Amino acid sequence: MAVEWEKEMIGLLGEARLLLDMESKERLSKDYYWYSPVLERQLKEKIADGIVIPKDEREVSAVLSFAYRHRIPVTVRGAGTGNYGQAVPLEGGIVMDMSQLDEILEVGDGYARVQCGVRLGSLEKHLRERGQELRIYPSTFMKATVGGFVCGGSGGIGSITWGNLWDGNVLEAAVYTMEEVPRRLVVQGQDLYPYIHNYGTTGIVTELTIASAPKTEWMQTVIHFNDIASAVQFGEALAKEEAIPKRLISPMEWPIPAYFLPLKKVLEPGAAAVFLEIANGTLTAVSGLAQSMGGRVGHIIEAEQYRKTIGLSDFTWNHTTLWALKMDPAITYLQAGFAADRYLEQIRLIKDEFGDEVLLHFEWVKNGGRLSLASLPLIRFKSEERLYEIIRFFEANGVNIFDPHTWVLDSGGRGEVGAMQRKKRENDPLGLLNPGKIVYEP
Repeated sequence: MAVEWEKEMIGLLGEARLLLDMESKERLSKDYYWYSPVLERQLKEKIADGIVIPKDEREVSAVLSFAYRHRIPVTVRGAGTGNYGQAVPLEGGIVMDMSQLDEILEVGDGYARVQCGVRLGSLEKHLRERGQELRIYPSTFMKATVGGFVCGGSGGIGSITWGNLWDGNVLEAAVYTMEEVPRRLVVQGQDLYPYIHNYGTTGIVTELTIASAPKTEWMQTVIHFNDIASAVQFGEALAKEEAIPKRLISPMEWPIPAYFLPLKKVLEPGAAAVFLEIANGTLTAVSGLAQSMGGRVGHIIEAEQYRKTIGLSDFTWNHTTLWALKMDPAITYLQAGFAADRYLEQIRLIKDEFGDEVLLHFEWVKNGGRLSLASLPLIRFKSEERLYEIIRFFEANGVNIFDPHTWVLDSGGRGEVGAMQRKKRENDPLGLLNPGKIVYEP
């Protein structure tokens, strides 16, 4: 970073919150893009010229104004738990670490208003102490921030009941534009869509109001099946049982459960598994449904142990991939959507074609109010060419792929890329916010 930048930025923030040492720049220019061997190769050398750590909205605005005047790119980051290089600066410049904007501002009936740097794990604890809880959260929730999740994620634990971020789970956001005099926008309803899963390309989100749910006492259990098809069918049947509240339905084929070393002694070798979070008092009904479909109740974590021991959700969503990577660094993953009316055929075709080269892991969710079968398959990575052969096979057989091996935003969650492009032009006229992450005409 040029010397004149350093002096002016120190004047704005103070010396302690401008980091120019190489260790800090390396560490805070990275996220979990290394889940992808493709992104690992492409992004490992990318680094910011400097890191700034604002403590409030006034300083966020000052940094944006400074960067606009000096034509410096700005990439925003939360905890850096994203998987697509969302927080990696492709063109250097400033990485703005939002971790000090971490106040819980207000909790009301059915909502929480927070600064963007609040960690989801802390917010969940705060809410549950007050008779409420998060509706949805990622498997990285103990580290992930609210702003990082809203601007870089989509769904997670709880999505089986409450859907994804676009399904009324974000109520309001405060957003700063990238201009010489940044504007503070307050957006609600569908006007939020260009700022959800936007990687900080359309504006910098500083404050969020998210929907909460009444607190439920959750228990967890594993249901074993002889094959993945039966496990997924059971998951669908349970998902449709509206009388059984649930937070998680995660079927996966063997040998995926073998990667979960902390659970090694309590999982049935060779069996497909469905990891569940269900309301306390519903196990009898769930067990009866499982037995009617050839399933067996395995490991149980009672509601009294919720959050007091490692939970089953720590092995689901993209934590499944993380546990697999710990055991086998050659593994990567895809993000896919199977057809709710023909997933058995799609599973058979994929297993017949690829065998253990592709290991299937699913999450039953709601998307726009409709039951959907999301999937994060594990792939034994051989080459980039082979990876895209697998992707083409999935797509040729009706499985939608949301490519996790690119940093380019090609969809704002529900086809809102057009709205994001318009907001990009409107709020960031010089194209300085996280450049390269969205394709648009200035």
